[in-house]
Amino acid sequence: YFDSRVVFVSETGPKNNRAKRLAIMDYDGANVQFLTDSSALVLAPRFSPTGDRVLYTSYASGFPQVNLMDVAQVTQTPLGNAENEMTFAPRFGPDGQTVVYSSSVGGNTDIFRRTIGGAPQRLTSAPSIETAPSFSPDGTQIVFESDRSGTQQLYIMPVTGGAPGRISFGGGRYGSPVWSPRGDLIAFTKQNAGRFHIGVMRTDGSEERLLTASFLDEGPTWSPNGRVVMFTRETQGAGGAPALYSVDISGRNLKRVPIQGAASDPAWSPLLK
Repeated sequence: YFDSRVVFVSETGPKNNRAKRLAIMDYDGANVQFLTDSSALVLAPRFSPTGDRVLYTSYASGFPQVNLMDVAQVTQTPLGNAENEMTFAPRFGPDGQTVVYSSSVGGNTDIFRRTIGGAPQRLTSAPSIETAPSFSPDGTQIVFESDRSGTQQLYIMPVTGGAPGRISFGGGRYGSPVWSPRGDLIAFTKQNAGRFHIGVMRTDGSEERLLTASFLDEGPTWSPNGRVVMFTRETQGAGGAPALYSVDISGRNLKRVPIQGAASDPAWSPLLK
């Protein structure tokens, strides 16, 4: 994964009023470049399969909207055009033209799919909160988080929607699932007994392994070879700040990514051609 980059949110300022900017760096923390200024809150950047575009959530309009950015040109356009449509948690499909995301419509949060420039197709319609969707590498399935069982758990459904199957059955709450580029594992954030963990499981929910444990670990992203996971770790207390860490899927080689200042929400690019 040496020929890869990571897009992330660079954070400055006090904990209760942080300015957030989109930034991009080499996988090892070198060559940081900023993609946005700090005039609007930005969250959850995600690379396209070709590494030339980034989806992210912007609050420039006062409410969350998914934007699409061309990384080379640093140009950005809203994904949808509906006024006051709240959209967030976007990800590209493996074809680079399909996007899956969450939208709040009438106070209900569901998952939608659309082609860039196309009309949205609603995939879930339960009264629960459905969010954080992620495609399988072959584009046939989507893993997502939902509280339809009463607590936050992970589910898989066909890419066209339909009845989802629950895959998380350990203690605690599960969120932010991401399908491995190899297709064999799903990484996730787990909260249990006052601790946060980054973990991996098979796509049927078996062989769950927790790779980390701390005050706050969240938001895993996969290296292109599917062997390393990068995530956000936040420290405790008034001076606590987020930083980026990586860990092997064996649970070994936990290390901080050496970049200046606070950082969160990493997303790994594919291998750059």
